[in-house]
Amino acid sequence: MQLTVLRGRTDECAAIRRLLADLPTGGGALLLQGEPGSGRSALVDYAHRHVEGCTVLAGTGLSEEAGLPYAGLQRLLDPVLDRAGALPEQQRRVLLRALAGAGCPAHRRLALCLAVLGLLTAAARDRPLLCTMDDVDRGDQPTADALAFVARRLRRSRVAVLLTTATDVPLGGISRHRLRPLDDRDSTALLADRLAGRPPAPPVAAALGAAAGGNPQALVDLVEALTPGQRRGEEPLPETPPPDGRLGRAYRARLDRLPADTRHVLLLAALDEDGEPATLVRAARVAGTAVEALTPAELAGLVRVEPRRVTFPQPLVRTVVRAAAPLAARRAAHLLLADVLDGAGHRLRRAGHLAAAAQGPDPALAAELEQAAAGHEDGAAASAALQRAAELSDDPARAAARLVAAARYAWSAGRAHRARLLLGSLPADATVAGRAGLLRGELELRAGRPRSALTTLLAAAEALAGTDRALALGALVRAGEAVCFAGDQYRYADVGRRAELLRRSDDPPATELLSAYVAGTAATLRGEHEQAGPALRRAVVLGGQLTGSALTPTTLSCAAAAGLLVAVDGAAHRLAERAVELARERGELSALPRALELRAAAEYWLGRHDAATESSREGLRTARDTGQDNWAGVHLGMLAVLAAVRADRDTSLRRIREIGEDPGAHSRPRALAQWALAVLDLVDNRPAAAAARLAALACPGTGRGQVLVLVMATPYLVEAAAAVADRPAAGAALAVFDRWASSTTSPSRRALSARCHGLLAPRGSAEAERELRTALRLHPTDAGTFERARTELLLGRELRRSRRPRAAREHLHTAREAFTLLGAASWAEQATTELRAAGESVGPPEESVARLLTGQQLRIAQLVAEGATNREIAARMFLSTRTVDHHLRNIFHRLGIRSRTELARALP
Repeated sequence: MQLTVLRGRTDECAAIRRLLADLPTGGGALLLQGEPGSGRSALVDYAHRHVEGCTVLAGTGLSEEAGLPYAGLQRLLDPVLDRAGALPEQQRRVLLRALAGAGCPAHRRLALCLAVLGLLTAAARDRPLLCTMDDVDRGDQPTADALAFVARRLRRSRVAVLLTTATDVPLGGISRHRLRPLDDRDSTALLADRLAGRPPAPPVAAALGAAAGGNPQALVDLVEALTPGQRRGEEPLPETPPPDGRLGRAYRARLDRLPADTRHVLLLAALDEDGEPATLVRAARVAGTAVEALTPAELAGLVRVEPRRVTFPQPLVRTVVRAAAPLAARRAAHLLLADVLDGAGHRLRRAGHLAAAAQGPDPALAAELEQAAAGHEDGAAASAALQRAAELSDDPARAAARLVAAARYAWSAGRAHRARLLLGSLPADATVAGRAGLLRGELELRAGRPRSALTTLLAAAEALAGTDRALALGALVRAGEAVCFAGDQYRYADVGRRAELLRRSDDPPATELLSAYVAGTAATLRGEHEQAGPALRRAVVLGGQLTGSALTPTTLSCAAAAGLLVAVDGAAHRLAERAVELARERGELSALPRALELRAAAEYWLGRHDAATESSREGLRTARDTGQDNWAGVHLGMLAVLAAVRADRDTSLRRIREIGEDPGAHSRPRALAQWALAVLDLVDNRPAAAAARLAALACPGTGRGQVLVLVMATPYLVEAAAAVADRPAAGAALAVFDRWASSTTSPSRRALSARCHGLLAPRGSAEAERELRTALRLHPTDAGTFERARTELLLGRELRRSRRPRAAREHLHTAREAFTLLGAASWAEQATTELRAAGESVGPPEESVARLLTGQQLRIAQLVAEGATNREIAARMFLSTRTVDHHLRNIFHRLGIRSRTELARALP
């Protein structure tokens, strides 16, 4: 492949430059191994462009000459054969004989290899020599053996040898670089190169990167085959590179060189996507051959046969194998595979092969496919089966229902583009309008325009209300999510009214849970917490009692969201965690980003910021993998907030930039980004800017904007407003927060409320100290370490400003210690600054106790934490008591602590 910029090949380019730089004084060799399209030829061209003052011999292994011994060597050495006269007579004769096609006896091969080495050395006498052989594994083996011999003996010459191979050939003793797949960043950069410097939208880049598998030529082929709509992300993207692209043609050429039996078994393997070796063994036997026929394909790197699975390392090979086979051969292979599959465990696979061989409508086979797909753990396979069932149906209504089911399975498996494509192929049929609308609305919510999703979901709920109330309520749950995502919370009242009309006193638990959740959320957004609390707590209880088919990631996520609204963080976390586990177990990938969002929110409230960061990272990866652009934005926003809380400015700003264009001015990702920026403003002592950002998040009185995000950010808003004496800016938000916090049984929410009131009280007043001490008392000791430390810092600051430095220092030391252990360096520095202002001389905090102390000091500190006396420590470590005393004084000084109790708390 030819690429001007070699993305993702920095290490290999550096290795080539080192090889060339050594040429004036000594030689060397380099072997580059990579699959077709990985950039081997481009790296050879790179070497040719960067070599200076050297003679270049260049060759390429040709499969057409693989059966001609030394054919590759003859082409490579032909330009310098006039130097053969410098060789000893015996070597010259054996070399010329081999290059003339007369071969070389086994006992003369050493002499031949020495002749090649001597010839190259002689050619390099006047000028250094670069010798390259691309695709050495494709040509004749004797040439590869001779060049490998030479490559291992170049240290004292002025010859450099660069070889490339697609397969893992046994060429030992040569420095080898394996060309790895491009990572996401390099893939995106390569796409931008091919799109005239305009990088594609992140979802498009992610989908193309996944389809290419990190192969550069596959990416280039994909880009060249895209339609304008696909480039903009408006049409479904291809799942594999085009078989007629450059890489596809290269693989087709390799396939054409394989024996007939190998191609036959390879076709069976390509059609049986499950890749079970036992099935392939039986099928090959029935076909009159054996699975061992795959050996040439394995050696060529086209297929990998493992004890439990037959795989194609490059998915394009599977596509090319299928496309290369005639229709009759494909049909016969499908029927053969169906014959060797039996039993309930293979029901869907067998039906799939029979369907692939079918030549017209077959209602019985369509019904078999539908039944086999029901509840199948592989959503992508079930989707494909149901799509084929629709094609085989002779009843338009049944065909439409099967298409909707196929789209639902595709979406569940995280294949949003495929789901849209299937929905787009639906005829206008009233019998499936409700279910199709529900899925369209969910797709629009997660990856489109949430306000449009709301309209679609409300219409779907209305269409389903008379036939399936549970699905109608599910549509209303999603409609509520659309309202909250877009920042139109005032519209949730309509969602709540519709849900109330669907509620029945004898509803099963899962349906009752959805009703309770919507009703409780609607009441919460109206500020009617006394009415909201019972409904939401009921949803939490029901979530913990669900079993069987009622237990789904969606119902568990609703229960977790209800738990967060009534501040039962532990229960919310357990429910969200179970939703994540269940989604993984069932392969319901589309449910993961929402479940992970809720888990991260619970971890934030529990003070487990590192865990929340990991949950959001996983949520971001999953959202991108499943095409959920909007929820990728939510996770990016949460990651920005968490980084800002750690005062990690670079990471926070990077995450905000990744959000990119947003679906709306008041959307949740944008609100989270503004919260993160406000926290950074506060860290950088710009409280006025922070207060302005946070106050603009929502208008609680009208329900416009991100009310729920504002509630989470209220403690930061109050702190910022208090610093600039702007009480009205925080008053309305704090009133909303107070009403909510007082309706819960959460000590941490009440602690935050008390802290906010302490900050808004007059400085130096008894009220300010009382409220802050109340907050400190309410903070749970087993959770929320960060917020407790923040309160310690604020109380210490208040006491210091009230001219009570001694009382302040106790709280400031505690805050500094906690921030240091949490790795919150900027907050620890604020505590250090306050300690200095309170008259204490302290050094700058470090991020880790282990990094502060020497190994011996750390061991002494650990023994102190275990309760050992200085004398006991001295005896156990074979030190004097005086030495232990000396180390302990240094430990106290380095950690900025004053007692053994503080030391015990400082250790992880």
